[in-house]
Amino acid sequence: MAVPMAVMLGIGLWGLDRGGMWGDESVTFQVAQRTVPQIWRLLHDVDAVHGLYYLFMHAVLAVHPGEVVLRLPSVCAATATAGLVAALGVRLAGPRVGLWAGLLYAVTPMTGHYAQEGRSYALVAAGVAGATLLLLRAVEAATARAWWPYGTVVALTCLLHELAVLVLCAHAATLALMRVPRRVWSGWGCAAGAVVLLLLPLVWVSQGQSGQVAWLVTPGWDRIERLVRHFSPGPGGVVFWGSLLLMAVGLRTRRLAAVALPLLLVPPGILMTVSQVRPLFHDRYVLYSLAGASLLVAAGAGQVSGVLGRVRFEGRRGRVGGRQVRALLGVTGVLALTVTFVHHLPVHRQHRSAAHRPDNLAVVSALAFRQMRPGDPVLFVPSVGRLAALAYPKGFRQVRDIALRESAPRSGTLWGREATPGELRHRLASVDRVWVVAEAYALDPRWSPPDPVERTKLAVLAEEFTVREEHIRHGVILRLHVRKTPTDVPSADEPSTGVASADEPHGGVPPADAATADELSADVTTVGESSAEVRPPG
Repeated sequence: MAVPMAVMLGIGLWGLDRGGMWGDESVTFQVAQRTVPQIWRLLHDVDAVHGLYYLFMHAVLAVHPGEVVLRLPSVCAATATAGLVAALGVRLAGPRVGLWAGLLYAVTPMTGHYAQEGRSYALVAAGVAGATLLLLRAVEAATARAWWPYGTVVALTCLLHELAVLVLCAHAATLALMRVPRRVWSGWGCAAGAVVLLLLPLVWVSQGQSGQVAWLVTPGWDRIERLVRHFSPGPGGVVFWGSLLLMAVGLRTRRLAAVALPLLLVPPGILMTVSQVRPLFHDRYVLYSLAGASLLVAAGAGQVSGVLGRVRFEGRRGRVGGRQVRALLGVTGVLALTVTFVHHLPVHRQHRSAAHRPDNLAVVSALAFRQMRPGDPVLFVPSVGRLAALAYPKGFRQVRDIALRESAPRSGTLWGREATPGELRHRLASVDRVWVVAEAYALDPRWSPPDPVERTKLAVLAEEFTVREEHIRHGVILRLHVRKTPTDVPSADEPSTGVASADEPHGGVPPADAATADELSADVTTVGESSAEVRPPG
């Protein structure tokens, strides 16, 4: 256990400070720094599924609010999971398989990706691995008291993310494959029933907040293929196909397969099936199933090494076999995993780049810091773009959020409550220039937002303003809009706007003048209060 945990810890800490949070991380960052009553108020309207995680991170960030501290719980959870996977392998197939399973889990790129993310998924994976180990102990103990630890861990894990409840289906399949006696089913059924009853209020509340996952799409065969590749220590080539082959061989280790195969197949299978009717599937929601793949691959390697271990080599100087061959095979397995990790270093490095995440709010804030003047009005299209100002407020400290009516913490929302369409028109009527921070899709003429405030933003900008400057960073567009004059009539051949380069700051300002991510994230506890000072113009 110690070796896989040490390896996972090293991989998790490597490049942990990548210099920028992306959208979901910034939500964790700013919500966890609110007061407990403010977090509780938020959960009534949005993000109830992450409520326990936010409360946990509230205690963590109270020590020191920073990007590295934000991600440390995920690193620690991934480290614990590597040790738990190793413990499962030892219990089910022996020390060598346990060592290999733990190392496989640690070097898989998907593990490292979520070990460095300030969200709950690595913690959920640790909870599921721990619950699976407790399941085996409860089956062996065959006493009612042995199911209490199992039920407690499963309940806490499901409260971290409700889709972890699918592990109960995987565990039910495991008990069926192991052909356990009726008294074991009775104990497990009581524990599982208690977990489901405890989870029902969260499910009921989260159903009313299902609009948060409206962006998910129905998964097809391409998503299945991608998930299979993510569950492998190498996404392609010899490592990928070799892993699939060893996984098939690992099914011969029946006791381990009875645990690993349901864990690998049942949660993703159920979620993908349900998502054909109501899309709910994303790879990260079933990260915990990765442990099943690592166990099966290690078991397959154990089967192969078992066959080779029975081979005897004779020569003039003596006979080699038995323990010597098995020791050599164990070292060979570790070396093979090391070579695999080194071979896929580019993938691991890519995961440690802020550019690999969906967006980099530090870059957006730094760009705003360079381009905007004190007192400039700024408009976020859509309002979720305000996350950049909440996560890195220094880039927006001296400008005024012209659409904001009530700050995020005070309004009990993720990014604040905005003015009504009429109020927004009145506010924009009093300014001659406004900076727009927009997601690329929001400026697509085909985009028709359901929110009347968002429609008003687009309508007023199109009717009364023209674009003077444009800067693009990581899919986020920063535009300076100025009020139209009678002479602002575009020609038929070219646009009437002067657009700056997407790669260089407008006006030749060197990048060295930009604030760093650490400088921008400093003093983040004032975000809510500084945002609350925004008032209608005049």
